[in-house]
Amino acid sequence: MSKAIVLVDGSNVAHSTEGEKAQLANILAMRQKMTEEGFEPVVVVDAALRHQIDDRAGYEQLVESGVVRQAPAGTDADYFILSFARELDARIVSNDRFRDRLSAFPDASDRLIRYMIVGGEVVLERRAGKRFAGKANRRGPSNNGHR
Repeated sequence: MSKAIVLVDGSNVAHSTEGEKAQLANILAMRQKMTEEGFEPVVVVDAALRHQIDDRAGYEQLVESGVVRQAPAGTDADYFILSFARELDARIVSNDRFRDRLSAFPDASDRLIRYMIVGGEVVLERRAGKRFAGKANRRGPSNNGHR
């Protein structure tokens, strides 16, 4: 059985810690965490990130190898992420609330997995009644023995 895909808002993740520069280590830590959670992470970033990242050579290597997927210059990575999530019925790792896109993607908030990165460690928000695998549970908590 294949793993569920989770789309990682790479630009959001890279910028999620203190400091002026976006951090490649944040993207790598998130990929590792999502793999440990049983997902197949797909990292999508906007083209501007290459000019903001702290480790440009490392970043370019990840783009070249396909680990990081860069939206074409001049296009909106948020639109790509939301479109892919809908098409793949996937969750999205981001702290962006996508408010400017809710009319076109009303289910966006149901797909979100919010997070914090503290001391290089990723902490995921665990909402009551929502499971990370598969479709978001829109009916509330279940009594099926899962946490």
